[in-house]
Amino acid sequence: MVDRKNEDGKFIRPLAYVAMAVIIMISFSFFLLWRIDNPRAELIRISVIDKIVPNLDWAMTPMTKASQMVQNFQSYKRLYDQNQELRNELQKMRSWREAALQLEQENARLLDLNNVKLNPKLNYISGKILVDSGSLFRQSAIINLGTLDGIVEGWAAMDGLGLIGRIAGVGKNTSRVLFLTDTSSNIPVLIKPSNQRAILSGDNSIEPNLLFIENNKQIQPGDRILTSGDGGVFPANLLIGQVSLNSSNQLKAQLSANFSGLEYLRVIRHSPNAPINQPSRLIGPSLSKANSDD
Repeated sequence: MVDRKNEDGKFIRPLAYVAMAVIIMISFSFFLLWRIDNPRAELIRISVIDKIVPNLDWAMTPMTKASQMVQNFQSYKRLYDQNQELRNELQKMRSWREAALQLEQENARLLDLNNVKLNPKLNYISGKILVDSGSLFRQSAIINLGTLDGIVEGWAAMDGLGLIGRIAGVGKNTSRVLFLTDTSSNIPVLIKPSNQRAILSGDNSIEPNLLFIENNKQIQPGDRILTSGDGGVFPANLLIGQVSLNSSNQLKAQLSANFSGLEYLRVIRHSPNAPINQPSRLIGPSLSKANSDD
């Protein structure tokens, strides 16, 4: 009896070889057709594409849907991560709000116990920045306040949270504000909680230097920097920022004011100490009394 399986195998194997050869020839023909740089070949290619590609929409639909599903999943993942970050930030803000309320209540109780009277002259006037002349060599801005608004040279300017600089030039309708980051800006500061005094010196960078500190070991990154009020340059206890360290372990000031988004400034009205330019204004015994004693 003839083996049926052996006979089928004898016919299938040659057919497989022939089919493979036909597929290779068709593929090679398509390759040559797509590689030939000829106007007729281009027309053939375009006609083939017009006939085949529109009929393959049904085959491309699953891939398109799958790609859209992947993109939607990635967008949902980003939204979820952002939502988690916002939740964490909200939790931190709630804790900071609670701490601020407690400090405000404590401050009110202390003021009431000490019967403290705040200086009514220490108020402010708001102005808008007209021109920002910040550059590598000059860090300043022009605001729409001048002598007609009662602006006096030397007054402090803030952005609502931290100190920006001081009034360095006054006109009738405009004034120039010299930023703390300018190289010609040097102001006395107080570092809390160690009560170390220093000089905040601008270097045209976003983080000015802290110089002439008595004891650097008592200062840690994150310590608050306030105006000291020394020399009558600024009122005392205006917030400047926090202490930071650069890559060279040099003490810097991380300013609380947002210099990148400045639109409006608050100019603090204050009366600096009058300079002593006459010996008679010094406190001491009168010359007539001293001569009579002799």
